[in-house]
Amino acid sequence: MSVLESVVIGAGQAGLSASFHLARLGVSHVVLDAGDGPGGAWQYRWDALTMSDVHGVAELPGDAPPPRDDARANVAVPAYFAGYEQKHALPVIRPVHVTRVDDWDGVLRVTATEGEWWAKTLVNATGTWSRPFVPRLPGAEAFRGEQFHTVDYPGPSHFIGKRVLVVGGGASAVQFLGALAPLTETVWVTRHEPVWRSDDFTPEAGAAAVALVERRVAAGLPPESVVSVTGLMLRPQERAAERLGAYAARRSMFERIEPDGVRWPDGSFARVDAILWATGFRPAIAHLAPLHLRGSAGGIRLDRNGRGTTAVVDPRVQMVGYGPSASTIGANRAGRVAASAVQRLLSSPAATLTSG
Repeated sequence: MSVLESVVIGAGQAGLSASFHLARLGVSHVVLDAGDGPGGAWQYRWDALTMSDVHGVAELPGDAPPPRDDARANVAVPAYFAGYEQKHALPVIRPVHVTRVDDWDGVLRVTATEGEWWAKTLVNATGTWSRPFVPRLPGAEAFRGEQFHTVDYPGPSHFIGKRVLVVGGGASAVQFLGALAPLTETVWVTRHEPVWRSDDFTPEAGAAAVALVERRVAAGLPPESVVSVTGLMLRPQERAAERLGAYAARRSMFERIEPDGVRWPDGSFARVDAILWATGFRPAIAHLAPLHLRGSAGGIRLDRNGRGTTAVVDPRVQMVGYGPSASTIGANRAGRVAASAVQRLLSSPAATLTSG
């Protein structure tokens, strides 16, 4: 069998960044991507989302970011990623659907529906988009209206004339309400009091947000997203929804879903025609289960007190797009850190390449 020095799983921003730096360091590798084309999760975003709507797409290493204009994000970002892959001749193979990574006598075996790859090290960049989270509540299966998660949001025009319940306290919920409230009736519910920012999101504020996530990862806890700790801001395109009162959220979760709406613990009822779950995602890491990277607290501990990318349990594995690097704030840095860690490990005595 042919053993590569590294395999990268995922060709989103973090995966492409890792591949760029691995190539720069002369590390032989391939990038296995499940998508039919370039773009990572961006290729699946809703058509109404434009580049001026998104919070920002950080430039990939050695390149400039795509312009903030009215182009569709699900077209512009994939085109940007495709051009980057071609410009730097990155070794991306797609579509490849990885199902399992295990240890085979000190070598990592990456199994996919399309074949097997063998490597001394692994950079996992699978992100979260393929694992949408929807809380389980009684009555959901009896609801006669429509239910969508962020991953299958059809765009604002679909909801005209429908009373829409938006569930979630993050940036996606704020964006959905901003687009929907001027067109139709909305209700917003979030478990936690929204924390609004009135100041600019400076690099210092971003670093502080990343540090909060790093502390969770260092403790072996399941990571929260960086966005979840940065606070919420209203952009100019969301001010109309604010004037309509769309951001007056209910602060407690409804108790159950009924055929025509939802029921709160105090017995009050809200009739709704559609429920939009902006309830986030979980890391897509089930394929890593055979390596037993998770600790008793449910997360994967990373080195350097959560600031690194190396899995403490198995240093052959680098986690990018996980925890503090699961956003454009940290993805590029994580790719560089992971590539450097791979190079150091490959330069170390062969005994350190075994798990444990």
